[in-house]
Amino acid sequence: MDNKVLRKLFLGFIQIHILHHAKEEPIYGSWMLEELREHGYEISAGTLYPILHTMEKDELLHKNEVNVNGKVRKYYRITEKGEEILKEARAKAYELFKEIK
Repeated sequence: MDNKVLRKLFLGFIQIHILHHAKEEPIYGSWMLEELREHGYEISAGTLYPILHTMEKDELLHKNEVNVNGKVRKYYRITEKGEEILKEARAKAYELFKEIK
């Protein structure tokens, strides 16, 4: 199987995961990496952080920097636009699941 093709396909799934969790509570990078690994996604910080930055640039996430034990941690929350995208993605994912199951 071509890993590059799967990686491109899973990128959308990863973004949906990020939006879902950022809606539930503020998320940060290292936590999100662990969460994604629990779902079988093996990505590095070098892959995740550009995704988060792009999602922030696309106004799907809002970043808030917090000092945690002397280090700046970047927390991300979903935006109104991100919630709209997540709602549509969930509907499309549900339709796809019904078709391929």
